[in-house]
Amino acid sequence: MLAQAQSTSGYEGLFVERLRERSYGEGEFRVERVLNVTRAFTRTLISFESDGLRVYGFMNTPRGVGPFSVVLVLHGYVNPSTYRTPYGYTQRYADALAREGFLVIHPDYRGHGLSEGETVGGNNLFRVGYAVDVLNLIAHVKRLPNARTGAIGLFGHSMGGGIAQRVMVISPDVRAVVLYGSMNGDERLNVDRIRTVFRPGVPDLPEDAVPLELWDRISPATYFDQITAAVEIHHGVRDVQVPVEWSRALHRRLLALNKVSALYEYPRGGHTLRGADEALMMRRVAAFFNRHLR
Repeated sequence: MLAQAQSTSGYEGLFVERLRERSYGEGEFRVERVLNVTRAFTRTLISFESDGLRVYGFMNTPRGVGPFSVVLVLHGYVNPSTYRTPYGYTQRYADALAREGFLVIHPDYRGHGLSEGETVGGNNLFRVGYAVDVLNLIAHVKRLPNARTGAIGLFGHSMGGGIAQRVMVISPDVRAVVLYGSMNGDERLNVDRIRTVFRPGVPDLPEDAVPLELWDRISPATYFDQITAAVEIHHGVRDVQVPVEWSRALHRRLLALNKVSALYEYPRGGHTLRGADEALMMRRVAAFFNRHLR
């Protein structure tokens, strides 16, 4: 028992089981100011407390009378030093969903834009800190008067898809999840991909300090048999950053576990879909969230 305690010491907070046991949502959620008003929705700068940090983002509130079903849009990797709110490429997904009548919140994560905190190492190993930010946000959202608390969905691209997978195995409040060009639920594969594709030539990553025998307890993939959310997966076949086979393998596994899963591939699409492919994906995403959140 002593040897086990020594090997896990300092890393327990990364374990899925521990993240399930702890509480979320302390502090306050604030609407800071109006950023933009359109005919379909109002965009506001928001902030919320996440484990003592003030994390920012934006919220698109549809016109009309709520409560509204909620979708959290989780962005992929953007260099934190250049990140600004609202960030362009995922803003368009948030805007499209708001035009469909969803209350959409796009968190920046800790260390991005105006948000406090660090992005490397410590509590953010394996991007767990970003997932904690989302879990805290979910707890705050459940107290918003214009939010349907039983109808929360996630839309995650690339790194954001990896964060969404962690959140969906932890939070029973998530009813529907869209994974788009998503990172893997197995952290071994993610770290190998980061080392060979995203950061080639970098011999050591902060995650390398974590004993390998603990990685299954950290990886969302270990807990896919326990998810209750419906999942829809989108992936461009020509994606050179995240292999389409990862999405295919995830879909096969979810079906084998008798989970609700659909996979859409885009033969000409890359890591970020464009033009007609993007429009088709967003129509499918809106229909999916309408089925499972309304």
